[in-house]
Amino acid sequence: MPKLKTKSGAKKRFKLTGTGKIKRKHAFKSHILTKKETKQKRNLTQTGLVDKSDEKSVKQQLRLK
Repeated sequence: MPKLKTKSGAKKRFKLTGTGKIKRKHAFKSHILTKKETKQKRNLTQTGLVDKSDEKSVKQQLRLK
């Protein structure tokens, strides 16, 4: 049986933390920033974690477990 390939889009968007959680970036920070408040833009810069309900599908795309 051939090796399973990871989804290249998921490979670029997600990273695994040391404890096994999945790190992600926030959306809505790429363009049209003039109408967004400074506080909102600053908070979107920080990384977040993938929600528990989505972890299974993201791990499947990354071919983990």
